[in-house]
Amino acid sequence: MESALTIARALAQARAAGIERLDAQLLLGHLLGRDRAWLLAHDDSPLGPDVLPRWAEQLRRRAAGEPLAYLVGEKEFHGLSLAVTPEVLIPRPDTETLVDWALELLPPDRARTVVDLGTGSGAIALAIQAARPRALVTATDVSAGALAVATRNAASLQQPVTFLQGSWWTPLAGRRFDLIVSNPPYIRRDDPHLADLGHEPQQALTSGQDGLDAIRLIVSGASLHLAEAGWLLLEHGWDQAAAVAELLHAAGFRDVGHRQDLGGHLRCTGGRLPPSRGV
Repeated sequence: MESALTIARALAQARAAGIERLDAQLLLGHLLGRDRAWLLAHDDSPLGPDVLPRWAEQLRRRAAGEPLAYLVGEKEFHGLSLAVTPEVLIPRPDTETLVDWALELLPPDRARTVVDLGTGSGAIALAIQAARPRALVTATDVSAGALAVATRNAASLQQPVTFLQGSWWTPLAGRRFDLIVSNPPYIRRDDPHLADLGHEPQQALTSGQDGLDAIRLIVSGASLHLAEAGWLLLEHGWDQAAAVAELLHAAGFRDVGHRQDLGGHLRCTGGRLPPSRGV
C-alpha cells in the first residue's frame, strides 16, 4: 500500500516540478488554511484525500507559469491584503513608490481630493485612502471586472473610495482634483518581456508602439482636471522617465521630478501646474 502524501513529500513534489520552495509553501498553506510556520512544524502530517487533487492542480498551474497571486487569490501591497484575479494586474512592490510620493503631497490633517486613473485592483487608491483617512479618493477603470475586484477590496478593508467606470478622463467630466495618480499601461507592443506576463490582462500592460499612448492622453487632459497648483504623478517603464518628463514640460507642468523604484530605476515622474493654470 502506498504511503500517504505528507506535507514534506508534497513540498518535494513541488521542488521536483521546478517550483520555488516559498511559492510551494504558500500554495500548500493556502489550501490547508495554515501558515508557513505550521507547515514546518507538521511536515510529517498527511494530506487529506480532498486536498490531493487540488494540490496536483495547483502544482500544474504554477509550473505552467500562472502567477502565485492568482492561485492564492491575494497579494500584499503597502501593508494591505488585496484580492486579485486575472481581471487585474498583480500589484508590484515598485508601485509603492508612487503611493509614497502621493503621501508626501497629502497632508494628513486636510481633506484633499485624489483620483487614481486605471485603478485595477484598487491598490493605489486604497493604500492612499488607508494612510490619509481625510482624503476624498476617487478611482476609475474602464474594466467592469477590475472595478468589481476593487470594490470588493474597498469593502473588505472598509475604505470609502468612490469607484467610477470609464476610460481615463471620460467619467470625470467637470471634476478637478488636488492630486492625480496613475499606473497606466506603458509597455511597448513589441516588448519581449510581454511573453512572461501572458496571464495578466494585456489592456492593462501595453499602450501603443512606444508604450506611451495612455500617458500622453493622461497628460494632455490633466489641466482640465487639476485644481490650482495640483499634482500629477505617473508610474512608467524603467527607461521612460525622460520621455514622460518631456511630455509634462510640454503641457506646462513645473517642478517636474522623479522617484526611484526598489531597483534604483526612475520609475515615477510627476509635476504640478503653476497656480495660474489651475483655474
